[in-house]
Amino acid sequence: MDYSKNFYQIKSNEEIFYKVSLEKNTVGYYDLPFQDTSEFKEYAKTVTQQDIVVVAIGGSSLGTYAIHKFLQHKENMKKLHFLESTDPLDLERRVGKLDLNDTLFIIISKSGTTIETVSILKYLSSITMLDKSNTICITENDSKLNTYAKTNEMKTFEIPKNVGGRFSVFTAVGLVPMAIMGLDIDKILLGCQTIYNDYFNRGDYYESIMEKARFIVENKNRFNINVVFSYSSLLEGFNKWYVQLWGESLGKININQTKQALTPIALTGPVDQHSFLQLIMEGKRDKTITFIKVADFENDLTIPDVSLPGLEELDYINNIKFKNLINEQADATIEAIQNLKDIPCDIITIEAQDEYNIGKLMYSYELLTSIVGSFVQINTYDQPGVEAGKIILKDKLKKKI
Repeated sequence: MDYSKNFYQIKSNEEIFYKVSLEKNTVGYYDLPFQDTSEFKEYAKTVTQQDIVVVAIGGSSLGTYAIHKFLQHKENMKKLHFLESTDPLDLERRVGKLDLNDTLFIIISKSGTTIETVSILKYLSSITMLDKSNTICITENDSKLNTYAKTNEMKTFEIPKNVGGRFSVFTAVGLVPMAIMGLDIDKILLGCQTIYNDYFNRGDYYESIMEKARFIVENKNRFNINVVFSYSSLLEGFNKWYVQLWGESLGKININQTKQALTPIALTGPVDQHSFLQLIMEGKRDKTITFIKVADFENDLTIPDVSLPGLEELDYINNIKFKNLINEQADATIEAIQNLKDIPCDIITIEAQDEYNIGKLMYSYELLTSIVGSFVQINTYDQPGVEAGKIILKDKLKKKI
């Protein structure tokens, strides 16, 4: 008797580890922590412009913005800007803040034909001269954007073909702008290396990330919404990056032709304590929560010892440091959720606001995404749902010619 099946079973941790390890042969982001960064750093030393503009969208922009937002306090005196939206009012407002005579434009598109990016590039070329002195391109080495750059003798950096856009932050896509802004990109990659080594060498991190991924997958029908609750405005950019990474990677149809529904939501504390937290506490039990805290904000700003008329009963907050207040707010929210005993949650504490720790955090989420994708047996690295919309848009625009 022969037997075959088209449904899948949740595989063992050993099988998933083996599968992810095999991906290293074809998926390029895994080995990025060990790359040579000398070309990026040498180029950064040559940049004299004060306004640095990243022209990109999605995976070519969000990762860089995440690192920039988290490490702004460590950057040099240059100003980093992002042009990604085709909203005309937003575009004009952002461009209006630039000194076009003192601006470096970094045009980023993996495919080289991203409509939003090329549209903005065309607009910029109509209002200022773009040439090798003020424009570089980061793209695949055989893309149309690369052809444009070579035609104009512009500096180029390559995005490897086997690194998808949403996994590209640790390529030239993120490292070139960050080096220009004076950040230590080697320390960023050192954070990535720490996670890589701990996982692939079966350290403590291996057990925790496999446990988390397995829980998410085994309970995906009940808890199909995954909330990141970051207690720092510095992590606003990380939140946006996480939503794209998680949603575009894991919203797929698996080998059993079953639609996967792992929906990412990103919240910022304490602001969202006054909105979304109510839904978490008393709403439907369909969410897991990951709290992210910063152990030390490296800032001693303190609530003044001031008594305000009519508000004397709140004098107990006097002399409390704001960094302690925000972590107390996080701890109170965590305790309230844990007391309910029916909302799965975990806690990530970032030790410091530095390059090493943001590297660790972001690489760990890339790895978690790959592991979850392997568990549910999907292609984590394509995005057919997004491509369908792009095809329709191009057809519509061509018909208007």
